[in-house]
Amino acid sequence: MQLRLITEDRLGITHEVLQLIAARQLDLATMEMGLHNIYLNVPDLRPEERAEVEAALLAVPGVKRVEAAQLMPGEARRLQLDVLLGTLPQPVLVIGSDGRVAMASAAARRAEGAGEAGCIGRSIDDVLGREGLWRELMESGARTGEHEVTYAGSAWVLDASPLIDPGTRRLTGAVLTLQDASWLGEQVARLQRKRPPEGFEALLGDSQSMRQLRARAQRVAVVDAPLMILGETGTGKELVARACHEASARRSAPFLALNAAALPESLAESELFGYAPGAFSGAQRGGKPGLLEMAGSGTVFLDEIGEMSPYLQTKLLRFLNDGTFRRIGGDRELRADVRILSATHRDLESMVERAEFREDLYYRLNVLNLHVAPLRERGDDILMLAEHFLARASQQVRRRVPRLTPAARQALREAPWPGNVRQLQNVIFRAVTLTESQSLDVADLGLHSERRRSAVAPPDEMVAQTWADAMAGFERDLLVRLYDQYPSSRKLAVRLGLSHAAVAKRLRRYGISTVARGRGAVVDTATALAEPSASPGASHLRRAASKNG
Repeated sequence: MQLRLITEDRLGITHEVLQLIAARQLDLATMEMGLHNIYLNVPDLRPEERAEVEAALLAVPGVKRVEAAQLMPGEARRLQLDVLLGTLPQPVLVIGSDGRVAMASAAARRAEGAGEAGCIGRSIDDVLGREGLWRELMESGARTGEHEVTYAGSAWVLDASPLIDPGTRRLTGAVLTLQDASWLGEQVARLQRKRPPEGFEALLGDSQSMRQLRARAQRVAVVDAPLMILGETGTGKELVARACHEASARRSAPFLALNAAALPESLAESELFGYAPGAFSGAQRGGKPGLLEMAGSGTVFLDEIGEMSPYLQTKLLRFLNDGTFRRIGGDRELRADVRILSATHRDLESMVERAEFREDLYYRLNVLNLHVAPLRERGDDILMLAEHFLARASQQVRRRVPRLTPAARQALREAPWPGNVRQLQNVIFRAVTLTESQSLDVADLGLHSERRRSAVAPPDEMVAQTWADAMAGFERDLLVRLYDQYPSSRKLAVRLGLSHAAVAKRLRRYGISTVARGRGAVVDTATALAEPSASPGASHLRRAASKNG
């Protein structure tokens, strides 16, 4: 029988309770104490004796109430932990200070194909196939990055959490969580997808070309074969790819994207295929899965496929042929069941004729295809998109949605839009941010400067610029233009609706300084560091740059 005593906080009360139990020669199996509570597990206490024992306990000074307890606190915690470990979908191992498995979740036991005992009592180095793993965890305080391990014959990504004794602050063990590569892919997909999943309703426009695109995309989305999306830079090819993924049978799995033009060959290879432990200097100790593994049974989108190096083309072709690949530095053949979507603004057929792109890879990728029309060919879609971006930009800067004047609408309609939808979005956002008026006219749109920029910049340069570069350039131009009107980070933060810290960070990032404020100038950090005589604040900036590493 288990009893709970509700008590006062009195020195010696526990000792007196123990004396009473001993005097009655009762077998005390366990005893647990907490503030104002004493728990007794007395197995041989018969029901007919309970009233007499309770009365004796109540006679102890400080004992206010005696009641039956269903479970001892330790038993309750153990039961709760067992239920928790039983419901976790991923394998979890609890390791003691000796490096041996003390507890294992139900998922861990299922993965191992073992019974209740399973890996209990075995060394974690042995269980996870990594000699010296426990020593690594102990040396790092079980606060390491992710490790790749082998458990029950399969590859897993291990994440460790330390168990710290609150009194001594010493490491007493660790909780090890095992995740498969597709779980990592889901986390990456959530980070890449800043908004909720969007289907074909996100492809705005009522022009004939957009209606045809949506109709064709809906048909090819459900066919589990490689899909190539063609169109100029900025037309929204990735948006089309995401919509096709959301309409496919793979919608519940991750959608992961890789821009082949934004990364050097070696980095693109490691991102796509992953690398084995110790593959190269600076690699994570436990290796790293690539997008093909992390996508699970999902979709991998290869943007700007025309910029992929010949070596990566060959490696990708092999994967498309048989679904297998090797990590960089690895010796194991891995298999992945993913759908490959690709996109390019380049004329791949001409590149094939010039031997700049593999013909066999082209036909492997171009099983199905979609063409996204440039913005200049979409008629009144331009105004529909402009209104959409007006509402979004106004929400971001927390102001009423301004109105486009008839002249502004005509100018938008007639502009050539070499940067397509992406350029239109930037033009609208800049106008909403910089204009205080509730109506936007032609001058507010800055289309003439856009045309000058387009005429000056070589087409290859425009294509090579990444989305991140374009946004950074716009952000810097915006801060420079507004800094004259709001010459402090705090005033500028209020104007833009951002925190002071966020604005100050961006001012430092782009080298926008107050050194030359009195002359209305802005000091460019990069220029000042390269040309010491370019500005009076150059030496100061060099010292700051040196200090910050």
